[in-house]
Amino acid sequence: QPELGKPKRNCYPLPGPDFTYGIYMHKRDGGVAEAIGHWDSVKARPHKRVMPRDFVALGCKAVDEGCTNAREFALYYKFKDIRCKDKNILRYGGKVPPGMTFGRPSRPSTPIFDIIQHRYKELWMEHQRARTVVQHVVKKKVGTLGGVRENRTTFLRTHLLPVKEESFWHPQRYEKVWAPH
Repeated sequence: QPELGKPKRNCYPLPGPDFTYGIYMHKRDGGVAEAIGHWDSVKARPHKRVMPRDFVALGCKAVDEGCTNAREFALYYKFKDIRCKDKNILRYGGKVPPGMTFGRPSRPSTPIFDIIQHRYKELWMEHQRARTVVQHVVKKKVGTLGGVRENRTTFLRTHLLPVKEESFWHPQRYEKVWAPH
């Protein structure tokens, strides 16, 4: 029976006072002092990555050597070893070149001083003014040609069509007429 006003207790007995919860580390157990005083430092070993075999280059070289059947190719592959070239593929632990983020070069930073001084607006205004001047010059050139735009009639007057030679056409029924010699 549970006690009055208390929940029913579970049926599992707790271990005695000499029981240790968790894992006891036999290697080193110096507590906090040793953890702070002796940091584990691992020296990085240079990781030499072995590139996969380049079977396309191996096949080309085998053909150059005169291999013609599967057995000769297998023997050539067994005794020759050509590896793929390292194309700076970044793997885990590889060094990232400066100025690269996730395989894409980062954009150059926008100079904040030019933004504050409205430099980009001034450049755009100068570009628009130059464009207006060029359009005005082109318009003046068109106006100095006599004030009349080039249309089809003026084009045909300046560029005459070639004159067709006159040919005497005869109906087909008169082509096979018997003529005395």
